Amino acid sequence: MDVVTLTAGEPDFPTPFHIKEAAKKAIEDNLTSYTHNAGIPELRRAIADKFRRDNNLLFDPSQILVSNGAKHSLYNTLKAICNRGDEVVIPAPYWVSYPQMVTLVEATPVFVQTKEENDFKSTSAQLRRAITRKTKALIFCTPSNPRGSVYAQEEIEALSRVAKETDIYVISDEIYEKVIYDGARHFSMGSIPAVRDQVITVNGVSKAYSMTGWRIGFLGGRKDIVAAAEKVQGQVTSNASSISQHAALAALTGPDDELRAMSAEFLRRRNFIHEAVTSIKGITCKKPRGAFYLFPNVRSFFGRKRKGRTMKSGDDIAEYLLNEERVVVIPGSGFGSKDHVRLSYACSMSELEKAAERLQRGFKRLE
Repeated sequence: MDVVTLTAGEPDFPTPFHIKEAAKKAIEDNLTSYTHNAGIPELRRAIADKFRRDNNLLFDPSQILVSNGAKHSLYNTLKAICNRGDEVVIPAPYWVSYPQMVTLVEATPVFVQTKEENDFKSTSAQLRRAITRKTKALIFCTPSNPRGSVYAQEEIEALSRVAKETDIYVISDEIYEKVIYDGARHFSMGSIPAVRDQVITVNGVSKAYSMTGWRIGFLGGRKDIVAAAEKVQGQVTSNASSISQHAALAALTGPDDELRAMSAEFLRRRNFIHEAVTSIKGITCKKPRGAFYLFPNVRSFFGRKRKGRTMKSGDDIAEYLLNEERVVVIPGSGFGSKDHVRLSYACSMSELEKAAERLQRGFKRLE
């Protein structure tokens, strides 16, 4: 069947040539053995340089841990800082793995329901109300998945003041920092001196460099936290792939012209699919300023029927679009909202053109 898939948060571009060449050279040079658990020294230095250059984060290489993807970095951090019964605050909608990771480390996820009219961004007042004596951390993501929201510097500073007052950790997921549009500027909470030691910053090479399968993520933070996360990793996976580490080194130290080209193409795709989706009567959708997802509200279609089935949630809408129109979207329930679905525009423009036609036809049939 000809199915259009708008699900994967995975750029459809090839990994840049110079990065692939670095991986080939690593193989030819027999750099295929175990590395230091925390990562090869030159990569940790390059990450520390990247944090300083791009984010105003001042880390020594000893404060860097290289892991098997940013997801692994997030889990290592949670495992390092959380005890049974701790609470971790998560703004909703959220990336699907956040609450599951919190549960896996025997802590409790506490959700802050953000508002669509506020571009799905948590306010400092909401964060303060969610914090209790059991709160250990906030998981914070900008640009965000699934919403594509980008927090302004003043919004981040307001959240940081609450973190400072309540002495909680902040796990800052910044994996989409390079995928940003419309003059928006990425700002790292860890660069604020007052909370520098409370923030653990997580990033990686998957999204910006089209290296999802290479599985390289990294974190930077206070030395004792990084040391604890390294102990966790040492007993579970040990080092990330030696070959991938050399490829990541080339990514962080090489030219970035292809990054700009990819970002420009994502912008073109965003504009196209956003216009197509919002032209559908009954759908509302904020234009994302980062990442590569739309998160349209489909609630106005609840109660509509098609072939004897009543649409009651985003899950029903997603199943209907798959079965009737052969287009795959992700139900918003996995991200904490039954009123939405998530569409990825990381696929090709030709696929997006087919998707737009099918989405418009499918929702027309529900009118």
